Amino acid sequence: MKNLLYLIFLIPTFLTAQKTTFSNPILPGGHPDPTICRVGDDYYIVNSTFEYFPALPIHHSKDLVNWELIGYGLHRTEQASGTVNLVDVQQNGGIHAPTIRYHDGLFYIIVTNIYGSKIKGQPGENVNFIITAKDPAGPWSDPHVIEGAPGIDPDIFFDDDGKVYFVGTHDLGRPTANGIGEIWVQELDLENWKLKGERSSVWIGACGGCCVEGPHIYKQHGLYYLLIAEGGTGMNHAVMMAASENITGPYDSNPRNPILTSRHLSNHNWVHSTGHADLVELPDGRWYMVALGKRSDVNGSTNMGRESHLIHVEWEPVIMRWEQVSATVWEPVKYLFPVCSPKTGKVERHEELPFPDKPQYRNDAFSDNFDSDKLHNEWNFRRVPREGTYSLNANKGNLRLYLKPQTFQLREQYSFMGFRQKENNFEYTAKMSFSPQKNGAEAGISIVQQDDNYVNFTINKANDATKIKLVVNGRKQEVKTVKEEKIEDYKGEIIFKLISKNNAYQYFYSLDGGASYIHFEKTSNDLVLCYGYIGTNIGVYVSSNGEETNEYADFDWVSYMGFPDY
Repeated sequence: MKNLLYLIFLIPTFLTAQKTTFSNPILPGGHPDPTICRVGDDYYIVNSTFEYFPALPIHHSKDLVNWELIGYGLHRTEQASGTVNLVDVQQNGGIHAPTIRYHDGLFYIIVTNIYGSKIKGQPGENVNFIITAKDPAGPWSDPHVIEGAPGIDPDIFFDDDGKVYFVGTHDLGRPTANGIGEIWVQELDLENWKLKGERSSVWIGACGGCCVEGPHIYKQHGLYYLLIAEGGTGMNHAVMMAASENITGPYDSNPRNPILTSRHLSNHNWVHSTGHADLVELPDGRWYMVALGKRSDVNGSTNMGRESHLIHVEWEPVIMRWEQVSATVWEPVKYLFPVCSPKTGKVERHEELPFPDKPQYRNDAFSDNFDSDKLHNEWNFRRVPREGTYSLNANKGNLRLYLKPQTFQLREQYSFMGFRQKENNFEYTAKMSFSPQKNGAEAGISIVQQDDNYVNFTINKANDATKIKLVVNGRKQEVKTVKEEKIEDYKGEIIFKLISKNNAYQYFYSLDGGASYIHFEKTSNDLVLCYGYIGTNIGVYVSSNGEETNEYADFDWVSYMGFPDY
């Protein structure tokens, strides 16, 4: 029965093979700050992951619309447990805005880890570092920290004269400060992983230093082009561009800026906050852009957070200035600049396929029956997990999660494993074996936005009785037990079911292997909306709630089916 269920859930729940168009987002569910590179006919995207581990997911595609998760840049605990610290990093801290590039047989990811101090009033630390790999699926190197590099969202640029440059951000007027507002460029010594030479402050953006971040430099048409994000990652987010004859500037702002934004659209447009982009050239000379955006599902927000979208780009001449060539003749000086989505100027839900013979196949399902010796790539932890958090070998064919004293707390390594929610409407089920012994022992399923914003649907032991419980921690609200009751017929095995539909969560459970389900409760589905950086994760959770114990829960399988509304 288990294998039959697994085969069923491998079938895509929403499979489209549209002949002429694809649907955005191309990477649904919590994939912000996309960066892209091409090697031959292969394309790779990397995204921010903030406090999640493994970090820096790497997707591969042959056609720009169908993407496979092939690995992570930070995939070993030792990569993220030292100077790059994802062990007790604050929420919304951690891994910010990478850049992926390929040069002379080697892949490079350059990125920032933002670690906030635990001491109130003490400054935190931004660590900019580079990892490398011959194979983008991994393994990736240990981090090479670039000392003396302030700011966030770094870019690495390989010039055609053999020089390599670090492109970063710093506070406007304070070039050693770890802030945003101005872009700087400095040569980089890759043999010693050090900056060298003079640092040049090159651009404060089109609007004069308002959240100037996410830089990328390209060399095209005899010019250096500097692409940035500006205006903050909310409703005023935008993509700006400037050009220069020299990499160190001065850079002339594109008069058509912003080249991509949704700030001029309604807050109820299907996607907003578009920005933070990267460009890629196809082998035939065409260009595309990847950029983040947030869907407007509920009250202008979404559970999925910031996602990756694909936009067609064409280069067009822009008059930069007029130069006098004789006593009576003035001629325009023109630069080529990208025009995003030339027909409409905005991110569209449906766009023409980049390759008409390669249709998009959307599969918004995920299932795992834990028969592998290796954890599926889709699973993530909030921070580097504690040693002994889980096992795939203790009970073959099951995920065993060990109860730890830690619970949902700020900066804590609690025993939660999740994968990205990809659609507003979905159905999630999980089969669990768990016989709680000590009071406080708890195990079940969770849907999690942050350390202080989650929903738990669990079996727990309280006052020597086994109970089923629904707990909600709304954003900046106290933890609330919505419903709790004794479960008389429980024999140690349960299937949880969570259905999101019609702006509501419906909670069910089955004690007879799924033959019948009991409706437990109903809540709004806006309990874990993304108002920050990353999307919601759905998964499994266990805790002993402060007590030491040897107890565990076994999960036989999990299944997620998303139902897109387009």
